[in-house]
Amino acid sequence: MDEAARIDIDGNAIAVRHRPGRAPGLMWLGGYRSDMRGTKAEALDAWAEEHGIACTRHDYSGHGESGGAFEQGTISRWLKESLAVFRRFTEGTQVLVGSSMGAWIALRMVQELQKAGEGRRVGGILLIAPAPDFTTDLVEPGLSEAQREALERQGYFEEPSDYSPEPDIYTRALIDDGRQNRVLEGIIDTHCPVHILQGMADPDVPYTHAMRLVEHLPADDVTLSLVRDGDHRLSRPQDVDLMLRVAGSLIQRAR
Repeated sequence: MDEAARIDIDGNAIAVRHRPGRAPGLMWLGGYRSDMRGTKAEALDAWAEEHGIACTRHDYSGHGESGGAFEQGTISRWLKESLAVFRRFTEGTQVLVGSSMGAWIALRMVQELQKAGEGRRVGGILLIAPAPDFTTDLVEPGLSEAQREALERQGYFEEPSDYSPEPDIYTRALIDDGRQNRVLEGIIDTHCPVHILQGMADPDVPYTHAMRLVEHLPADDVTLSLVRDGDHRLSRPQDVDLMLRVAGSLIQRAR
């Protein structure tokens, strides 16, 4: 079994599951309202165990097994938590695997690690249905008048979720903070191979968003794999198999 732990970050108990093993290791970064017990995260961890590779997962505050209120979450907060987990639990080179919002977190992590002189610790990045800048580029443009009024009046709005009986909640703090964490405004230098997996039947993040991301990664070795009938989750057996094959390839290249 991987080792279960909790670390305190700004008063929130962040749940972490770390499986010791060889480097390069894998670090999973989940999506908005997702947790580290999802299909892809569990499959990645099982693959890491089979191959003796280190694997680290955590739940952001307000998600899964972690403490904290979801409504208080922002990209900056979840980024800070992810960096803390990276520095506390991982050793040597890592391949970051970010799903949906987790892809945004992964890209911001690379930027912050490079500022701190730790950029070489990221040897590869796998982005699954990446949703960088989703608050400004995907959520805000589609807001109705009622949703905009709710943001101003009560600081949040809710909308039905296709993935949970509970509604999705978007706060003004999340949207305002998202503007401070935008990555699709200039060149993103990761200094490592990047592989993007994107479903063309994704109803939440259009595949054109992934293509736009590629344009902001001109200096790196970037591969975009489009799954014609793939949805946002990309959790079907064939999708998971593709994810694991790409992760294995990135591990090999990072050695």
